[in-house]
Amino acid sequence: MTDAWYPQINGVVRTLHQSIDCLRGFGHTVQAITPQRFRNFPCPSYPEIRLAFRPAGKLRKLILHFRPDVIHIATEGPIGLAARRFCLEHALPFTTAYHTRFPEYIQARCKIPLSLSYRYLRWFHRPSRGIMVPTPTVRDMLIEKGFLHTALWRRGVDSTLFQPAERHALDPFCRSAGERKAPKFIYVGRVAVEKNLAAFLELDLPGSKWVIGDGPARAQMEKRYPKVYFLGAYRQEALPPFYNAADVFVFPSLTDTFGLVLLEAMACGTPVAAFPVAGPKDVVTDPAAGCLDPDLKAACLGALRLRREDTAAFGARHCWENASRQFESLLHPFAPASLPPG
Repeated sequence: MTDAWYPQINGVVRTLHQSIDCLRGFGHTVQAITPQRFRNFPCPSYPEIRLAFRPAGKLRKLILHFRPDVIHIATEGPIGLAARRFCLEHALPFTTAYHTRFPEYIQARCKIPLSLSYRYLRWFHRPSRGIMVPTPTVRDMLIEKGFLHTALWRRGVDSTLFQPAERHALDPFCRSAGERKAPKFIYVGRVAVEKNLAAFLELDLPGSKWVIGDGPARAQMEKRYPKVYFLGAYRQEALPPFYNAADVFVFPSLTDTFGLVLLEAMACGTPVAAFPVAGPKDVVTDPAAGCLDPDLKAACLGALRLRREDTAAFGARHCWENASRQFESLLHPFAPASLPPG
């Protein structure tokens, strides 16, 4: 059950898509209940996100028709709420996940106090048999804030797609021959206030800066940083050439719980520069693969000196099959007979 789905392009959607593919490969039958199955409307201030409108009735019919052995609730939006209510009404065990630090994102956009948002999230996740979290740092943070039943569900990377390759994809966009030879610093992800992109784009770095992605802040940032290359959003399968063409992958976010793009970049051999915060410090655990520093410029220049072969070897250690087996082991099955008649 997920409120995050296509046409969104983000780590949550990618995680769910890859996990579903692996679970089907393991022999499971999986159904994703997403906003596309309901009347939906754009999320205020973030129209790329579609929210289901009053999904409870149809969601009940979908569940009873499918008659699952397991229910996993991936997000805390309208679909997640309706699924939670259904499970509690019928005394069905379920698991949830904490993918995104929504309290911090909401505060950045709407100034809603963190205490209120976290109170809602504690209420939402309290009945869950297991709150799946991507890193030990996130798990510790949630425990400190009063969340119960947390469990680690790591992430992976598609090593058949993300691997070292030719490094010329950005050359046709460069404004000069000199720029083609100079270092290229790249960011891949949403262009939104919560990603802290200004911390990267304002740095005085040699060479050029590149942004691959779209979002509500893109138009404003293109005006503010005219020397930066903004290439827009690309599907996952189109991203490896951009990662490979970059010399350093810069991840300025202070609020991400993981950052799949970190694994994707490293699997291509592109070292990471980031702040030493939750997400990067749990993912970039080998100094040969990236530099974490409170001074982001120092991290960028340090990453520029790393060997791409070492970075690629570290990135290749992670795989979706292992992550999905971990997810599978955390689920809480129930007998379909526990469901009311369809």
